[in-house]
Amino acid sequence: MGNFIFDKNLYNKFFVFNERKDAGKKLAQFLKDKLEEKGILVFAVPSGGVPVAKEISKELKAPLDLLIVRKIQLPWNTEAGFGAMNLDKDVVLNEELIKSLNLSQEDIEKQKEKTWKTLIERNKIFRNNKPFPDIKGKTVVIVDDGLASGYTLRAAIKFLKKREPKKIIVAVPTCSKHSAEEISQFVDEIYCLNVRDIYPFAVADAYKEWHDLSADEVIEILNN
Repeated sequence: MGNFIFDKNLYNKFFVFNERKDAGKKLAQFLKDKLEEKGILVFAVPSGGVPVAKEISKELKAPLDLLIVRKIQLPWNTEAGFGAMNLDKDVVLNEELIKSLNLSQEDIEKQKEKTWKTLIERNKIFRNNKPFPDIKGKTVVIVDDGLASGYTLRAAIKFLKKREPKKIIVAVPTCSKHSAEEISQFVDEIYCLNVRDIYPFAVADAYKEWHDLSADEVIEILNN
């Protein structure tokens, strides 16, 4: 199980960041003070993880790339998901939720196919289909704007592990304590500023200003 490092002063607090850029700056400083690793590579989970990771990349003077992963949405609710998929077509499913919702195999396969099409499109839009960097023997940091259920991050971790990095670190401004402890089984370290064990957990509750980022906003952040 990996180390779980968090800021005790922000435990169970709400609205502790102005927006994602502010969260990124604060998380970057937290990492700079604690990380001993050199020569790291930073990977953002789009869309929300991009402005956070951009600040970390600048502060740590580390290369930035994207990990294209996506939650598999429920057929009747695009805001909720029952798992996630990465660009290797690996799937991580929330079996308990699938069972409780009585999702049929046909429903699951249809949603997986939709997710795959979205992944292909996002890789083209955000990364111009460029080859994934060589991370063998290197330390990688996965950054998102928060950690809720953890399925998207698990799909991201699965993608990276196949490429044999030396160490995998997760860095998020806010997280569910339960999910972070679950994810710590799959990585070497987790860094989180604002940990909450209050149910229900919502990533947005850590931010004073919150909106879904458009593709244009993501591209603008990456280009600046």
